[in-house]
Amino acid sequence: MANDGGFEPMQIRLNRERMEKGDSGQKLHTKMRLWEFPNQYVIEPIEGSSSRSPLSISRKDGTMKLIDGIPECSTLRVPKIMTIFGVIGMLKILAGSYLLVITGRECVGTHMGHPIYKISSMKVFACDQTLNNTPAEQKKTEMEFSRLITVAEKTYGLFFSYDTNLTLSVQRLNELGDESKLLPLWRQAEPRYLWNNYMLEMLIDHKLDPFLLPVVQGSFHHFQAAIGKDIIDITLIARRCTRRNGTRMWRRGADADGYCANFVESEQIMQFNGYTASFVQIRGSMPFQWEQIVDLTYKPKFEILKPDEAPRVMERHFLDLRKKYGSVVAIDLVNTHGGEGRLYEKFSTTAQQVAGDDVRYIHFDFHGTCGHIHFDRLSILYDQISDFLERNGYLLLNEKGEKMKEQLGVVRTNCVDCLDRTNVTQSMIGRNMLEYQLRRLGVFGAEETISSHPNLDDKFKILWADHGDDISIQYSGTPALKGDFTRFGHRTVQGILTDGWNALMRYYLNNFADGTKQDAIDLMQGHYIISVGRDMTPTSQNGSIESIASFPLALGLVLTGFFFATMSLRQVRYDFRHFFLSLMWAGISIGIAAFVRANGRVFCNRPRLHKPRHGWTQQTRVSDECPTTIPDPAFAGVSVFSSNHPLYTLPNPPSPSNVSDLKLFVADFRSPKLNTFKLGLSRIWPLEDGSELVPSSMMLPLAISENWLFPALLAVVAENPTFLLSVLAEPAKNKNTNTIIGDSNS
Repeated sequence: MANDGGFEPMQIRLNRERMEKGDSGQKLHTKMRLWEFPNQYVIEPIEGSSSRSPLSISRKDGTMKLIDGIPECSTLRVPKIMTIFGVIGMLKILAGSYLLVITGRECVGTHMGHPIYKISSMKVFACDQTLNNTPAEQKKTEMEFSRLITVAEKTYGLFFSYDTNLTLSVQRLNELGDESKLLPLWRQAEPRYLWNNYMLEMLIDHKLDPFLLPVVQGSFHHFQAAIGKDIIDITLIARRCTRRNGTRMWRRGADADGYCANFVESEQIMQFNGYTASFVQIRGSMPFQWEQIVDLTYKPKFEILKPDEAPRVMERHFLDLRKKYGSVVAIDLVNTHGGEGRLYEKFSTTAQQVAGDDVRYIHFDFHGTCGHIHFDRLSILYDQISDFLERNGYLLLNEKGEKMKEQLGVVRTNCVDCLDRTNVTQSMIGRNMLEYQLRRLGVFGAEETISSHPNLDDKFKILWADHGDDISIQYSGTPALKGDFTRFGHRTVQGILTDGWNALMRYYLNNFADGTKQDAIDLMQGHYIISVGRDMTPTSQNGSIESIASFPLALGLVLTGFFFATMSLRQVRYDFRHFFLSLMWAGISIGIAAFVRANGRVFCNRPRLHKPRHGWTQQTRVSDECPTTIPDPAFAGVSVFSSNHPLYTLPNPPSPSNVSDLKLFVADFRSPKLNTFKLGLSRIWPLEDGSELVPSSMMLPLAISENWLFPALLAVVAENPTFLLSVLAEPAKNKNTNTIIGDSNS
């Protein structure tokens, strides 16, 4: 119906009024009480949303429902009561489910006028009373998985807001339509930066919007500084991508879909006199398949996997970046010699094949040019990218929130770890961009720099040093190296000594702790899905080296051998036969040490949920590949719809050739009596109109009728539009149609 004159449609007017007044129905619960009853947990909202119905969660199996009030305690035992500040989500394992809540928070500043909190403590509440009736072996497996969840309690660098969307940059927030801004925060969120994406599924299924709190892993720091009579506010935010999340040595390179390890979006925001400027940079591992598996050496060898597929993987990676950010300039900081030199050669030669008008590759040998102290030579690199930065710019909003300028491209920076060299380089680019913005607003003169304002200069250095430390701790377990230069502008003796200590700590964590941490990450973020009857924790074959490998035991034997060798050597003057005993003990110690060195990989702490195998995509949530031929009957047809109009139709069951091409993996294969099954699609799917569907980072559940012989969910999610996925199947003689409606941000 047309809108004429001064009249506006009722729905538009209501939406406008809701936005002006704030829609309390969409607000989140900001403070709650958690009651521990013998048979249930009850979460009672105290502050936040006007909807104050308590949430009951069964301690038997994790089922949840809203109730009218706090139940009366029928026993003499008084329930424990705890104050919590948010529900992170629920994780289903085998017999039990596990509730993760926020028990401590710290306000670290404001963003777009809304407070931002850092999670200081979390707690897991088990809903596993059915374990009493499960077989011993399954109970043992459940306990192993539950211990991984307690490891995840210590996850570092988690941030959230009750009022604003932390997963989106200021530019993307500004581009949200009025309808989108009215949606709950979890529906606005960018899935790749939503840390608790997978854990929110059960709450989403029960439509518990006031409890659905989006959490981001990354960093948040800000400061205010005076420039004459003017006050500027600087904020620096990091958002870690969850699609190939993990630890330093167990997540390297890219997966088959081009998603990179340690991929982080860094946004520098400047606010001054009502103006807001935003500049986004990204970092990520070199976008082809390679690995560096720990083996007790200080620098394990780099291995390039599937070199022939590197162009395809890299093309997918840069296609994703172009869609999201526009033009891309990729800065590669690795050495040109040694093991890094092999990676450089692969990256540079492959980048030439995918480079174009909107993708540019620049190599800058950081160590060769700057050494360990001459970081001022980074100006050579800046001269090479200054034209790109001037052309693609940054976002600038005026006092009314109107867009005066937008960022049209992004700088992508990498070294090997994307930590130390990358952070120094990004801080240099951020500094130059801030100066450019301040000149644009008339705060700085033509030749004025941040260095000419000591107070601003010191705070800016600390801002980026803290930013780099946060990203490094999440990936490597230690603060960033070379942080003294970022923090003080030059290298110091204390900084060099600290770098040495942190390097040793990285060695220890990478070899003896990160395997378990990687398992916890994969479990919490749904990269590994558990099902009954599946080889959930691969064990070593009896009699193999792996079954007896224990580094503490080997180290103890080596030290014991040397101890007895020393004691025997001291007795040689009394009895020469002790000399031969000393040689024997020393030989045993050296032999054990040599054995451990030759089989270093099996003596390290390795992930148990994903064994590193050449050609396997670590991003997938599965470990068992679908058969090369789908059992018949299988899919009679697959259709994807947007706004009820078909986008793409696959009319016939996939043939063996395109099953391999689509890389279908069985994620959850259970008894037909259960009703939740999942199938992962690890492929960017081209559509007939030239656009593409990209696999979602979150699998969605699908209710399937009991008579399915090959139950599965085909998770194909468009990045933007609401979609309808129809899977037609013929399990016997009857055709059943099962549908699911979802949102790309869910």
